[in-house]
Amino acid sequence: MQRLTLNGTWEFRKIGEDTWLTGTVPGSVYADLLQLNKMPDPFYRDNEEKVRALAAFDYEYQRMFHAGEELLANDVVRLVFEGIDTVAEIYLNDQLLRRADNMHRTYVIDVKDILNQGENTLRVVLLSPLQYIEKKQKEIPIWGVEDAVEGFPHLRKAHSMFGWDWGPQLPDAGIWKSVSLQGFTGARLDDIYITQIHEKDSVRLNVAVEKECLSDSHAAAVARVFDPDGELIHEVREVSSGENMLLSLTVENPQKWYPVQYGGQPLYKVEIELLSNGKVADVKSYTIGLRTIEVVQEDDEWGQSFYFRVNGIPIFAKGANYIPEDNILARTNRERTERLIQDCVAANYNMIRVWGGGNYPNDYFFELCDQYGLLVWQDFMFACAVYDLSEEFAATVREEVRDNVRRIRHHACLSIWCGNNELETAWVDWGFPKTKKHREDYLKLFESLISEEVAAFDPQTFYWPSSPSSGGSFHQPNDENVGDVHYWDVWHGLKPFTEYRKFYFRFVSEFGFQSFPAMKTIDTFTEPEDRNIFSYVMEKHQKNGAANGKILYYLSENFKYPKDLDSLVYTSQILQAEAIKYGVEHWRRNFGRSMGAVYWQLNDCWPVASWASIDYYGRWKALHYFAKRFFNMVLVSVKEGEADAEIVVTNDFTEAFSGKVTWALRTNRSDIVEQGEEAVRIDGLTASQAVYLDFTDKLQGVDRRRCYLEYKLYDAEGAVVSKGTVLFAPAKHFEFLDPALRLEVSEQAERFDITVSAAAFAKYVEVDHPELDFVLSDNYFDISAGEPVTVGLQKDKTGSDVTLAALQNGLKVRSIFNTY
Repeated sequence: MQRLTLNGTWEFRKIGEDTWLTGTVPGSVYADLLQLNKMPDPFYRDNEEKVRALAAFDYEYQRMFHAGEELLANDVVRLVFEGIDTVAEIYLNDQLLRRADNMHRTYVIDVKDILNQGENTLRVVLLSPLQYIEKKQKEIPIWGVEDAVEGFPHLRKAHSMFGWDWGPQLPDAGIWKSVSLQGFTGARLDDIYITQIHEKDSVRLNVAVEKECLSDSHAAAVARVFDPDGELIHEVREVSSGENMLLSLTVENPQKWYPVQYGGQPLYKVEIELLSNGKVADVKSYTIGLRTIEVVQEDDEWGQSFYFRVNGIPIFAKGANYIPEDNILARTNRERTERLIQDCVAANYNMIRVWGGGNYPNDYFFELCDQYGLLVWQDFMFACAVYDLSEEFAATVREEVRDNVRRIRHHACLSIWCGNNELETAWVDWGFPKTKKHREDYLKLFESLISEEVAAFDPQTFYWPSSPSSGGSFHQPNDENVGDVHYWDVWHGLKPFTEYRKFYFRFVSEFGFQSFPAMKTIDTFTEPEDRNIFSYVMEKHQKNGAANGKILYYLSENFKYPKDLDSLVYTSQILQAEAIKYGVEHWRRNFGRSMGAVYWQLNDCWPVASWASIDYYGRWKALHYFAKRFFNMVLVSVKEGEADAEIVVTNDFTEAFSGKVTWALRTNRSDIVEQGEEAVRIDGLTASQAVYLDFTDKLQGVDRRRCYLEYKLYDAEGAVVSKGTVLFAPAKHFEFLDPALRLEVSEQAERFDITVSAAAFAKYVEVDHPELDFVLSDNYFDISAGEPVTVGLQKDKTGSDVTLAALQNGLKVRSIFNTY
């Protein structure tokens, strides 16, 4: 197999203009125009509207390339576009090869008879996605969420590029993945599917090989498996004149792949070599992890379970929903994604859900999840819309599903295929124009077509028709006791945080709460006169309707009104973190009945007020630091009442945990009113009450507003593994005293230690720097007087050459007391 890459420098222009500009493939129109200073920054102020207008035009890209004699000597030469965004016409030497209309699939075109030996011209005309959907919508009106451009479901393009309730309407276009010429003679490998059969002390790998053979050439396949150290451990050879072969490899004493914190992530390499007439014709290799993943649905006393079992271990899924990392996809890369995945692991995630309104991630996303041990819930790219299932639409979706299933299925991290985001529950519970045909189209698409394709091409991975769902067929898709749930009464329904405690969902795959990004992020898209949350520019960077008002409503229920915008931003992040903490800790206290808390959302695609716990620039919000604590494998948490508290320890490890719980009822000056400790032994994979406390006689009248409960969990060696504090009154009514926070910074070989001390109880203590970006070992923590807290700053995580002097002179510290 020969491959000639056509990536790199191309030229492009707007149709109708004479001047050709220099562009890059893979890339996009917006990325190239930005690079050439031919359009304004779409993320600055209200430039979104100006840049969106550019998507109403058609563009063309072209490049000259040389096809040599060696390439043309192949029996077959194909032009392969791994991704075109989206409506396009492809020309080679001025001959129209085909039209494209699906961003999510690969286009392969035979071109041997069209190629010239020597110079050739490849041209791609990118037609306006806005014009396309406008025309289609006039022909067949269909519904889609109102935050996106009307008619977006007609086009197999990342829906969120047309806008969402957290994203801008910037429907970019481009050749967004690699382009190449591929030639072969005799035979080539077409498809490889590796399945695993786990036995007591071995794993058998069945390697199904599909090949494409020309004429009567004799083909043989050799399969090899290499251990995580790169050593060859088994090799088999198969000779066949048919199209398909099955080769079996055995791995003795296998090293199993586990989600992070449950075990290691050893990866094996499987290499398949195809020989035609005794010569190597093609080679493919795959990196796999040896593991079993099941979605367990068993009837029980509450309804039916829904959880992931990996290598026999029940996993409480902890994580968040992932959206595209940038509205301009050309600006994403492996390094940026790796940082995000590392941030997930740092916050004790074990799962990431790829939401169905964006695009299927690049290969390196899955490679990184394999490497770092994150399970992936993979939606197909359908969300919050109605689809018209014409023959043409069904055909392109079928190819899209096949392309992506075959590309992704070998990854150890892949745990579930899910048909769509929220379409089933929309048909049942949402009000929008509905027709019998489109309802039937839904069933054909998600419960037949896609289901059948997954069964044909990846039968070892579980398929779920929608999220949320109770199994399909429009049967109570958001049932508390069956399947997965999206719960939004906290936030959209303005219910209090405590509402979470009324529900014992089997698996929550979406729930969320908004906040503003850091002031440093707000500064990037505003001018000083814009810095009011109800200004025109700030509302342009808030896509969820009345959301700023919702933030203020919840603020009024929980905190005093902040003194300035900076304090409001900080308080909004505390609100968000507390909201998600209420839900997660409640469900983790009910381990076994509830088995998943995947919040909305992990990241942003531009600088915006949103549900993300990490903003567009990679800055951790308070929620991400909270997640590091409430997703800890061993967690101590409290269900508080008006004057009582139930302290519960949750243990996600398979082994029992032994240690002790200490608690202290303290005044706002941190004086101890009452204290105690309790030895605990918590079995693996369970949650258990450690102690119940009744403070009725201690918390009368004003004392409820002056006392807090501090609790800590120690392991057998005396180290604190989890801790927290809880109030018995809303924070707005608690009588906080000035904690007179003090900072001390010291330098170690690989880190800086930052110690914060307080003269009185300080809640939600934030350590930040107005100019530097960094991630601390902890932040937004609580301090009791006389008990300083030290957090670490790893030098290799600062992204710059930070000095001790710079930290000492620039670090800022505040608590909730300092915001009013």
